[in-house]
Amino acid sequence: MASARSVLVLTLCLLFCSPNSLFGMGNPLLDICATVDKDLLDKYALKPNDQILAEDKHKALFEELVKKFKVEYHAGGATQNSIKIAQWMIQEPHKVGTYFGCIGKDKFGEILKKKAEEAHIDAHYYEQDEEPTGTCAACITGDNRWSLVANLAAANCYKKDKHLDLEENWKWVEKANVYYIAGFFLTVSLESILKVAKHASDNNKLFCLNLSAAFICQVFKDNLMQVLPYVDVLFGNETEAAAFAKEQDFETKDLKEIAKKAQSLPKVNKKRKRIVVLTQGKEETVMALSDKIETFPVLPIDPKDIVDTNGAGDAFVGGFLSQLVQEKPPNQCVKAAHYAANVIIRQSGCTFPENPDFN
Repeated sequence: MASARSVLVLTLCLLFCSPNSLFGMGNPLLDICATVDKDLLDKYALKPNDQILAEDKHKALFEELVKKFKVEYHAGGATQNSIKIAQWMIQEPHKVGTYFGCIGKDKFGEILKKKAEEAHIDAHYYEQDEEPTGTCAACITGDNRWSLVANLAAANCYKKDKHLDLEENWKWVEKANVYYIAGFFLTVSLESILKVAKHASDNNKLFCLNLSAAFICQVFKDNLMQVLPYVDVLFGNETEAAAFAKEQDFETKDLKEIAKKAQSLPKVNKKRKRIVVLTQGKEETVMALSDKIETFPVLPIDPKDIVDTNGAGDAFVGGFLSQLVQEKPPNQCVKAAHYAANVIIRQSGCTFPENPDFN
């Protein structure tokens, strides 16, 4: 009986969720994780529980981690993390998610390709030799405290005309039904985002975007507002929502009001109303859906069980997408999002057990 049930579950999943039905594009990074000593942090002027972009003084850090410490590699970057989590939640079939981004023709690029394959992501990277593969050094110190140093490098070099526009690559975009891009990519290739977003809108497919960071709403406001009319599902946290509201002159700090006002901003595809999903850590998630605002409590967790909250946002989106691509209702999407985030904050980095326990 159990075997028959497993076949039925897999058959239903295949009906609603086929390979390459989810498409993501972003800044791929190879996460290099290692437990380090205080001397290394002092050498590179790093602080525990901090996230920074690499400067010239940090360039030697990445090789030193590899040479002097026991490291683990993971396919990282915000969008790639979410695609990876969605695949983990879905399990079968493999390669539900297609992923585009730019890497270097180097050792770290080869490792990243291998790690993406191990995560069952169908990654089609634009490979160039002008910049090295983007990396993120995750330096773990006592009490599971992290210092993250990101070197975007090749991730900043994505070229629409040399990759997205090619017929053999565009076919993967056309095959998808749901699209997700983190706001960070607005700093890299606005024209690529717009091409994908317009395709989704013209074909009544779902296009999802994440505000990602307060500075995206502020410094890259113009880019964001060019894409927003095509957005069917908008994600953000309370900090990003506040920055967005201020830039849009919403004149409110109330998260529910911000969600409602963001939902009502101009939209090209009038066949469906925009969904706005705003998280606020351990507090309830707010969702603007149709003409109403709904709230969803997060799953309870003992603070002593929290290991690392850095991947919580990416995991939340990944859980949401895992159900969205299977055409599940929004409340089920949020339920999966909360589950995925709850699992990931119990782990070091954006990692997870072999199988999810979600139904």
